[in-house]
Amino acid sequence: MLGATGKTGRRVTSLLGPAARPASRSASTKFDWSDQDTWEPAVAGTTAVYVVPPENPLQLNDFVRVAVKAGVTRLVLLSMRGAPDDDPFEAAVKESGAEWTVLRPTWFMQNFDEDMFAASVEHGELAVPAGQGVHPFIDVVDIAEVAVAALTQDGHHGQTYDLSGPEALSFPEMLARISEVTGKPVRYADIPAEEFTAVLRGHGYSDEIADLVTMLIVLIREGKEAHIADGVQRVLGREPRTFADYLGSSKFA
Repeated sequence: MLGATGKTGRRVTSLLGPAARPASRSASTKFDWSDQDTWEPAVAGTTAVYVVPPENPLQLNDFVRVAVKAGVTRLVLLSMRGAPDDDPFEAAVKESGAEWTVLRPTWFMQNFDEDMFAASVEHGELAVPAGQGVHPFIDVVDIAEVAVAALTQDGHHGQTYDLSGPEALSFPEMLARISEVTGKPVRYADIPAEEFTAVLRGHGYSDEIADLVTMLIVLIREGKEAHIADGVQRVLGREPRTFADYLGSSKFA
């Protein structure tokens, strides 16, 4: 279980229970993308791995070779919506020789209370270059449940699942709903893309990641990210959790 302390990884770990082997720099099973000596011990004796990839696809290629040689026969990769079919991260698992499943989720609802947007929401203003564009944010619990199905059940080899929430909402709509739950107003500010990129870099994001995140939000602004996917329904046989469901179980509740 790589990325075991992350938003999806820790939920996958929880769902798997005793069957999980959490691996990260801070877990009892040490794993560090920058230290290849930790790779083989982390996967030794395992048959399936949930992979939250590093920034460098070459590292993922090297890791996959180590994992398959160590006996891993199934890989489930957390990718992203809109990844091209020749994406190097996805290619690493597809060409591994192991069974593979790729998950392509939308933006996470949990970004509002656990990660990228949390501090801004807490301070009462979120500034992003999304305009009035809408997007079907997904609850990471749904991603985790799909990942567990792909890790533990047959029938998912060779599948790329597009995952989204059930409704496309704008940032102003989502912030209004957060305000209704918390009783604290959160203002939305639509800012230029270059200003947002500079803010991300100021918060320590690499140039590459800052540019990527900005590009993805601009796609929302341009109306290119509104479509709803059916991957959750296909794998789990139920509708995805709504934004209201998320709010009811979030730190805002």
